[in-house]
Amino acid sequence: CLKCVSACKETNELEMDVPRIWQKNDGLSAENWTSIIQKPGNHFIRKQCRHCLEPACVTACPVGALHKTNEGAVVYDSSICLGCRYCMMACPYGIPRYDWDEPVPYVRKCILCYNDIKNGEQPACTKICPEGATIFGERNELIKIAHKRIEENPDKYINKVWGEHEIGGTNVLYLSDIDLGFLAYQTHLGKEPLEETT
Repeated sequence: CLKCVSACKETNELEMDVPRIWQKNDGLSAENWTSIIQKPGNHFIRKQCRHCLEPACVTACPVGALHKTNEGAVVYDSSICLGCRYCMMACPYGIPRYDWDEPVPYVRKCILCYNDIKNGEQPACTKICPEGATIFGERNELIKIAHKRIEENPDKYINKVWGEHEIGGTNVLYLSDIDLGFLAYQTHLGKEPLEETT
């Protein structure tokens, strides 16, 4: 229904996107922090920052413009950013996007509605979802819910929680009846976090 996409744009005051020929064809940009990818068989998959438990973008940033919060969100401070784009190269999911429309362009990405979650609210995308396809909560509790859904509906889902283990784990988790490996920019993600840079 794209309500999550609209809610994200409204909450984060994102402008209309100007597609560029060099952009990845996944709907994300400096002005679109969440998107819906349609796959054959009437599958709709939301793509956004995975908010990794040990984010490669944070370790790649030479000035600390990206940092992981206690709430789990990976946030960005443009006042520190050099615009080097190391985070874009480091992210295994290809999430951070360059803001080509700004005179001094920087990187932009989903921040999990950080100001809302630190005040005890939920992100706009989960708050607006009319079907409960996207939910918000503590990671460990969400993993329990995910495994329970798989157990109760073995014919509905692949027996896997995407984000539970890949590259050390992520705070955004997925259940699906199709392989979601295509969401990763880098293929064959192992269970270990990506190496830190110095």
